[in-house]
Amino acid sequence: MATFHKRLSLFSAVIPTLLAIVSYSAIADTDKLKTDKAFDTLTVTETESVSSIIIDGQVEAIKAATVSAQTSGRIIQVNYDVNDVVTAGASLLEITSDEQTAEFNAAEAQLASSEAMNFEAQATLTRYAALFPQGAISQGQMDEATANAKSSKQAVSAAKAQLNKAKQSLNYTVVSAPFEGRVTERFIELGETISYGQPLFSGFDTRELRATFNVPSRYLANLQAAKQLELTLTNGEKVISNHINVYQFADANSHQHQVRVNFSHPQALTGQWVKIAVPVKTSNVVIIPLSALYQVNDLDGVYRKVGQHTLLTQIRLGKIDKQLQTVEVLSGLDKGDEIILNASRYVLLRAANQSKE
Repeated sequence: MATFHKRLSLFSAVIPTLLAIVSYSAIADTDKLKTDKAFDTLTVTETESVSSIIIDGQVEAIKAATVSAQTSGRIIQVNYDVNDVVTAGASLLEITSDEQTAEFNAAEAQLASSEAMNFEAQATLTRYAALFPQGAISQGQMDEATANAKSSKQAVSAAKAQLNKAKQSLNYTVVSAPFEGRVTERFIELGETISYGQPLFSGFDTRELRATFNVPSRYLANLQAAKQLELTLTNGEKVISNHINVYQFADANSHQHQVRVNFSHPQALTGQWVKIAVPVKTSNVVIIPLSALYQVNDLDGVYRKVGQHTLLTQIRLGKIDKQLQTVEVLSGLDKGDEIILNASRYVLLRAANQSKE
């Protein structure tokens, strides 16, 4: 029993200390609320806002091409397939070059022969030109030497042209990519014999894209006045483009105008659909920060100051921008109204003051 009374006395001594700690904590919290800027207010103003409609547009490549054969032969190597990404100048495929090599060698030999004949003809002309004034060479011989010199010189030019053609034909046995991009189609297989002009590969440049869509004539003026458009990709990312091309003629059947919006984004793929915000109307709206919004159950409101009083005023919400932490107010507030900037802190402070009283 003595031990029990001793423990009770010890507990009775601890209670005042605990109460003092709790009281100090409440006072500290209340002081913190008092020093908080919960009573800061904001004067409501109107902001110019652009209303938009959302139109679906399709992504397509600005630069696309089909590579065709420029010589004939049998395919001996294929380096890329559909969906592969190629760099500019990369070798797409190779074909046999025996015939082209033979033509190149023959052109080289013809050039060497033409140059030798031209050297002889030019030397003969030089000698005849020195002897002709002395009467050792007749006029006919001089004319013949002059003609041979000109003919042989032209033969050299023709041989050089033939050599360049043969060299180009030999280079065509390796088909190169005209630009950096992605392969979309392959029309040939390994071992096939191809001929001049036959399609080989199709592809497009992944860096230069555009979104195409159609709009009615009533939105034509809005698009012509727009300096930029916002595109929303399938993954939710937004892209801003100021390269807008509005067709100045309408389709004869749909009476709509086509619009092309150029953009670049690594996540955009051709054939995909994107959402395009087309501005249609400009108006003045009330925008307030989300911190001023007080929501409980189905009530959306703000604390509005009226004279010496602060009243909870119900409002109707419009678009909420979580990125900017703002909300549009459709009704319930007017320009010049004064509202509490931080509604949740205001409610907390008021509850703390009421419990203290």
